[in-house]
Amino acid sequence: MPELSRRRALTAAAVLASAAGAVPALTPAAAAADPHHGAPRAFDEVYKGRRIQGRPATGSGHHQHGAGYAVFVDGVELHVMRNADGSWISVVSHYDPVPTPRAAARAAVDELQGAPLLPFPAN
Repeated sequence: MPELSRRRALTAAAVLASAAGAVPALTPAAAAADPHHGAPRAFDEVYKGRRIQGRPATGSGHHQHGAGYAVFVDGVELHVMRNADGSWISVVSHYDPVPTPRAAARAAVDELQGAPLLPFPAN
């Protein structure tokens, strides 16, 4: 029987830890999705005094990174993008992926700290 080395033990622990963390990370995104199409549900709420909205995008906008989904903070579009793993990022909190577009809008409001969201210039 091969001897258990430190490297094998650490590799096994890393694999188990990453597998255990992957399932909960995917669960919130799946729960917030439309059961018929897998797309995120529309939302409209006030979060920390700011109105955040999200809905499936209509028409052909200049950016399709959001997988056909539009998010707004106080009526100004917040550009969002869906990552390959199903998480979402925004132009405001680009390095902090979240499970849903609603969470991306909330993270943007947190980052803005009361500052207005300025329109993102089109190319």
